[in-house]
Amino acid sequence: MLFFHHTHDLLLFSLFFAVLFYGPSGSGKKSLVLALLSTIFGPGAHKTKVEQKTWKIDATSTRKIEVDLMTQSSNYHIEINPSDAGYKDRYVVQEVIKEMARSRPIDAQGNAGYKILVLTECDKLSKEAQHGLRRTMEKYSSACRLILIADSVNRVLEAVRSRCLPVRVAAPRAEDIEKVLYDIAAKEKLTLPPQLCSKVAVFAKRDLRRAILALEACRVANYPFKETQSVQTTDWELYIAQIAAEILAEQSPKRLLQVRGRIYELLVNCIPPTLIFQTLCFYLSKRLDDEMKHEVIRWAAQFEHKLQLGSKAIIHIEAFIAQFMATYKRKLISAFA
Repeated sequence: MLFFHHTHDLLLFSLFFAVLFYGPSGSGKKSLVLALLSTIFGPGAHKTKVEQKTWKIDATSTRKIEVDLMTQSSNYHIEINPSDAGYKDRYVVQEVIKEMARSRPIDAQGNAGYKILVLTECDKLSKEAQHGLRRTMEKYSSACRLILIADSVNRVLEAVRSRCLPVRVAAPRAEDIEKVLYDIAAKEKLTLPPQLCSKVAVFAKRDLRRAILALEACRVANYPFKETQSVQTTDWELYIAQIAAEILAEQSPKRLLQVRGRIYELLVNCIPPTLIFQTLCFYLSKRLDDEMKHEVIRWAAQFEHKLQLGSKAIIHIEAFIAQFMATYKRKLISAFA
C-alpha cells in the first residue's frame, strides 16, 4: 500500500511520469487513486463531472474516425476507460494525452502545471494501444502525469511497466471487509448482526465491491437483518450456473445453439467475457474429477488468451464450450463402454 503523508512523498510522485496500481478486482484500487488525488489537490479532486465526449481523430491522411467515450473529470484530472472504444483504443489514448498537453493548467505565478490522466482497465488495451501509450508517455512527459489501473499486471507490456512506478494493491482480508461493512451499516443507521456480517465477508471472496453489493441485496431482501439470513447469489451467477448444468446434462449441437443464445444475453448485459470464463469453469469443475478439471482449466486459459487477441468474445466462449462438450461426451461413453 502506498501512502503520501508528507510533501517529500508528493514531490517523489511528481518525479514519476506514471504510476501503475494493480491488483484483483474489488481490492480498492480506484478508491486508493481517489485518495491520492485528494492528497495532492485537496477536496477539488472530488468535484467531478461525467460526460459523453466525442473525439474526431485523423486515423490516416485521408480518413477521419469518431470515437465516443464516457469521461469523468475534475479541474485536476481526467478518468477514462480506453478499452471501451474497442479496436479504436489506440487512437483514444494518443488523442486524449495530446489534448491534455495542449490545455495545461496555469498556476498563480504563471507557470504551466500538469493534469493527471487516469486510465482504468489498461490491461485490456490492445497491444497497438499499449505501444502507442508508451510512445506518447515519452513525448508528453512534461505536460501530464499518468495513473494506470489494472487487474493483471502480466497483461501490461513490459515497455509500459518499465516506465511506471508499480504499486500492488492486495485483496482485502475477511476481517478488513467486515470493518468496512460495519462502517457502512453505521453510516446508514442499520443494525448488522455479526453472524451475517461474517457470512457476507466470506461470500465476497476478498472482493470488497462484491461484499458491499451483497450487503445491499440482503438489505433489500429483508430488514431488520436476521442472523440466519442467507446471502443471495447475484442473478448473473445463477444464470451461469444454469448454463453449466445444461451443458453437463446434454452435449449436442442443439444444446450448443441454446447455450450460445444464453451467452449472448450475458454479454449484452455487460458481463465481462473473462468473468464468464472464470464462473463457467467454476460451476463445470464442481462435477468433474481431478483429471478433467485440469483439462478444463487449460482449455479455458487457452481460449481466454485467444479472446484477448480477438474481438468477438462469443466465438471464443462458444469454442471453449464445444471443446468441453466433445471431450466430456467421449469420457462418458468410455466410462459406460
